[in-house]
Amino acid sequence: MKPTARKRPTGLTRYNNRAPSRAMNRRQLLSATAAVAAAQIGSSSIPAAPGKPALMKLGCQSAPTSEQRLQFFARHGVQGICGYPEDSQKQGSFSVEDLSRIKERCERNKISLDCIEPGFLASSHIDKTARPAIMLGQSPERDRDIEGLQNTIRNCARVGVPSIKYNMSLLGVLRTGRTPGRGGSTYSTWNLADARASGKFTPETRAGRVTADLYWERITYFLDRVIPVANENKVRMACHPHDPGVPPMEGFQGVDAVLGTPDGLKKFVAIRESPYHGLNFCQGTVSEMLQDPGKELYDVIRYFGARKKIFNVHFRNIRGHRNAFQETYPDEGDVDFVKAMLVYKEVGYSYLIMPDHVPYHPDDKGGDQAFAFAYGYIRALMQAVDHMA
Repeated sequence: MKPTARKRPTGLTRYNNRAPSRAMNRRQLLSATAAVAAAQIGSSSIPAAPGKPALMKLGCQSAPTSEQRLQFFARHGVQGICGYPEDSQKQGSFSVEDLSRIKERCERNKISLDCIEPGFLASSHIDKTARPAIMLGQSPERDRDIEGLQNTIRNCARVGVPSIKYNMSLLGVLRTGRTPGRGGSTYSTWNLADARASGKFTPETRAGRVTADLYWERITYFLDRVIPVANENKVRMACHPHDPGVPPMEGFQGVDAVLGTPDGLKKFVAIRESPYHGLNFCQGTVSEMLQDPGKELYDVIRYFGARKKIFNVHFRNIRGHRNAFQETYPDEGDVDFVKAMLVYKEVGYSYLIMPDHVPYHPDDKGGDQAFAFAYGYIRALMQAVDHMA
């Protein structure tokens, strides 16, 4: 009986079944790898021009922005940062000297200072904020603080710092506890039902009842005075969404957090039309706004990315959905990070991609291990999508 001839594997099957031949060059291998990765994304393929480079770069943020932290960033491939100059709480603004000092420190470590954050609009609870007049709507104090920010914008332009990220939050980052994760880690967790039942949250903050209309009035007051100065000086103003979203109208702790939905963010960027008015697009926070982030997030990225309203990205993953989620490592949440990175490439996003809110482990109290993992993961994704058609 004549033996049946074995069918010779071809194409990608051949590469999957055995090691590639020595004749296969690096370009062929990268093309094959990219094809496999693209196929794994699923039926909703992402268009991208062949050879079109991924323009974004690996970033991070750190307070304080010390020599030690900058060396840590440099060792792990971080290319640009959001920096935190000293004494912002005391001054209410940053001088040319403040900004020059931190920029020179970055340049010594071959890292670009792409962004800074003003301390008095930092992401912290209203009861802990040193200069809360802007968000409390207190005049004339808020006019003093807005003037300080206007001076910081002008000084950023003089020094060559292209962006400022800020937060217009009254509630800060709301969380209810921690959930066990892999390798003994724990994940920061929010569950609205648990928050309501726990008794841990006061009925109101010292901001009192803040309706949507009142919140929008305060936001508009701020933007009307800040964005024209940003336009004049060509400094991008990147606002972080409210983390997490809370029930519209009902709110939480008496506050209707209006920047906690995609529609709220759309309204926000439309208040003052300007190429210098946009978002610190926290992908984790936006995922927290959605009922099914694994399906819905990519179109939200497209909406703001296509309109050039994304000035900075916090690239983190969650497991769950609006009102109930945990913050995971980047490779295990509900959002497909390969697909997300391809969408940023598709819309031509060209600024920082930063890890954010990494899990906690008692052997990694400062989070350096978790951040190092995230840096490598993000950098590898950037290199991979560079080779995807």
